[in-house]
Amino acid sequence: MNVYQSFAEVVNKYKGRPAVIYLGEVLNYGDLFAAVECFSTGLKSLGIKERERIILYIPNTPQWVISWLSIQKIGAVAVPIAPIYTSRDLRYISEDSGTRTVICADTNFGYAKELKEEGVLDNIIVTRMGDLLPRYKKLIGKAFDRIPEGKIEKGKGIVGFTELMKKRTPMEGFPVNEHEPLEILYTGGTTKNPKGVPINHALFLESVRAQMEESYPIVPPPENITLQGGPLFHILGQVFGLGPLCVTGDCVVVMPKVNIDAFLYFVKNYRIKTFFGVPALYRMILEHDRVDYYDLSSLVYCFSGGDVLPQEITRRWKEKFAREIFEGYGATETCGGITMSPVVGERPPGTIGKVIYTKKVRILDEFTEEEVPEGEAGELIVSSEHMVDAYWNKEEETKESYIEKDGLRWYKTGDIVKRDSNGFYFFVDRTADTIKHKGYRVSSSEIEAALQDHPAVFAACAIGVPDEKVGERIKAFVVLKQDVKGVTGYNLIHWCRDHLASYKVPHYIEFRDMLPKSKVGKLLRRELRQEERKRFEEYE
Repeated sequence: MNVYQSFAEVVNKYKGRPAVIYLGEVLNYGDLFAAVECFSTGLKSLGIKERERIILYIPNTPQWVISWLSIQKIGAVAVPIAPIYTSRDLRYISEDSGTRTVICADTNFGYAKELKEEGVLDNIIVTRMGDLLPRYKKLIGKAFDRIPEGKIEKGKGIVGFTELMKKRTPMEGFPVNEHEPLEILYTGGTTKNPKGVPINHALFLESVRAQMEESYPIVPPPENITLQGGPLFHILGQVFGLGPLCVTGDCVVVMPKVNIDAFLYFVKNYRIKTFFGVPALYRMILEHDRVDYYDLSSLVYCFSGGDVLPQEITRRWKEKFAREIFEGYGATETCGGITMSPVVGERPPGTIGKVIYTKKVRILDEFTEEEVPEGEAGELIVSSEHMVDAYWNKEEETKESYIEKDGLRWYKTGDIVKRDSNGFYFFVDRTADTIKHKGYRVSSSEIEAALQDHPAVFAACAIGVPDEKVGERIKAFVVLKQDVKGVTGYNLIHWCRDHLASYKVPHYIEFRDMLPKSKVGKLLRRELRQEERKRFEEYE
C-alpha cells in the first residue's frame, strides 16, 4: 500500500486517540484526517496534479503534518526543506526538482515571493505558526511576542493555508503505486549543491516500520507518546514524527523550534515515553541549569542519531536519569536506519548497533572494493529491496555513490565502520567530504564555492573540526588573491551569511598562503582534518 492508505488504516483503528499535540492543543486522529481531507481538496482546487512536486518550507507545526499527508492523498510529491533556507537554496531546489508550488511560513514568505516574481514559482501557500491555534492563544502569543510574524502580501497565485482548509468537498485519493516517490529529500554531500533523494512509498513504510519495531519490547504501540526532537524535513525526524501517524497510531508532540525548558516541560506534562535527537541536544539537556526542576521519569526509550554519540554523554545521561541512550546509524539515501542498538540484552560501549532486518550491508576495502575480514575497518555499503538507486537528475553523482556488486545495487555511504564477532557495528571515520554539524550533513564543496565567489578569494577549503557540543564546527582555510589587503575573517563570514543557510556558515576562518593538494591537483582535506584533530587532542 501507499503512505496515505497506511495512514487511513491507522485512522480507522484509532480515530478518537490523540495524534498530534502542538502548544497544548490536541488533534486526535479523526481531527487530523478531517484536516487532511479539507487541505487536499484545497490543493486540487489550485490545479495541482498527480506527481507534481510541492516544496514544504515551514517549521514543525500541525500545518507541516497536514500538508505532507495531503500531498500523499492527491498523489503528488513532497519536497521538504529547512525553513531557514535562503532564496538561493529555495531557487536551486525549486529548479532542480521542477517544483512550481511552495507551502511557506510567513517568516520566509519574502524569499518565496522573490522567486514568484522571477517566474520560478507559480503558487505560494502561506501559513502563520499560530494558524491552527485558538484565538485566545494567538492573542497571548502576539501580546508577549512569542509567535514570530512575517509580512504577507496578497496577489495572484498567493493563498493562505486556512483559506484552502475551507475547501470541504471530499475527494478520492489518487491510487499511487508503492514504487513511486512520495517525497524528495535534499541532502548535503561532496558536491557543491544538495542532491535530491527520491524516496518511494514502499521504502518509507518498510524502513519506518523496521526502525520503530526496535523499540517495541520496551514501548509497545499504540500507548507510546513521542516528543519530536528533530526537524520534519530530516529523515530522522520523519521516522519518529511521521512514523507513528502512518504505522502505529501513537501520539506525537510537535515543537516548532528547540527550547530546552519547553522540551523538559513537555516530557513532564505529557509523560513522554520516547525521545529522540542528535547528540548535541542530549548535551544541551544535561548542561541546562534548570534540568533538575523537571520530572523525566516517564522516559523509556531515548534514541540518538544524526551523528556519532560521545560515550561521555551516554555515561552522564545514565548516571543522571538512570536511562540508556540507544544509538543508531543511517543516511537519507537509505531512508534512515541501517543499524540500531537493540533495547534488550548487553551491547558493547560505542556501538552503533546491529543491522536492521530490511537492510543488507557489506564492509569493503576503500581501495580494492573487496570485503574486509571481521574486525577490520572499511567502507560500508548498503542494499535493500525497495532502495533509492539514483539521485534526482544527478547522473554523475549517482555513478560516484552507487555500484553493482553480485547482482545487487549498493549505496556507498562514504563512512568507515567495523564489525565485531557478535554482529555489532562501530563507526570509525568519514571518507566523504561532509561535515556533521548539529546532525546536519553540510557539503564542504558548497561552503568552498560560496567563499570562492567572493572577489578577494583565490582558493578555499572547508572541513569539520571536533567539538563536544555540536559534533563538528565548520572551519574554512582561505587563500586570498595576490595583492588583496584589508579582507578579514569577519568579512568572509558575513559574506557567507548572505549566501548560505545559517547552519552552513563557517565558525572559523584561517588564512594561508597555499592549500595542500595531491600530485594531480586534488584538494587534500584529509590532511587538514588530521592537523585539526591533532590540535584538538593536544588541547585536551
